[in-house]
Amino acid sequence: MQTNRSNAGALIGGALLIVFGLLALAGRIFRSLNWDFFWPFIVIGFGALFFVAMFAGGKQTAGFAIPGSIVGGIGLVLLFQNITRHWESMSYFWTLIILFVGAGIYIMGWYGGDTGQRQSGLRVMKIGFILFIIFGAFFEMIFSSFNNLLFPVLLILLGAYLILSRSGLFGGKKTGSSDSVPPAS
Repeated sequence: MQTNRSNAGALIGGALLIVFGLLALAGRIFRSLNWDFFWPFIVIGFGALFFVAMFAGGKQTAGFAIPGSIVGGIGLVLLFQNITRHWESMSYFWTLIILFVGAGIYIMGWYGGDTGQRQSGLRVMKIGFILFIIFGAFFEMIFSSFNNLLFPVLLILLGAYLILSRSGLFGGKKTGSSDSVPPAS
């Protein structure tokens, strides 16, 4: 087991050196390139290194999926904000970190073969997405005009999902089902 850890460490260290070397080389060769657009890819690359470590280390290193999802996801958020210049969206984009944690738990369960972890990951992703819709709607509808249709439509869909899931159509519990406990007298 110790040799797998030292191999994973050497793999991560070597990959980091290659990434830094390629960035330095690209900076020297392409001096006229606008690096303002490309810097989020560095963050995404660091997230990808966690997945390299996960696959290199085997099933016992499945936990690398969680930091890989978080760091890579934050890199994608930064890339989106860098492209759109809508930096104000960070006021609610932080909720996506919860979704990224859930994605990491799901990937960890998938790679490790644990169905319970996959289910937990899905629940955490659902919570993160619901918070994203709620906070996004609040900040975008109240304080911004970035996209006037997206968040109201997402709020409507979220409300419909919550109503339908309580009715049992999406596998949720029915509110009036026979397995509920009657109130105490």
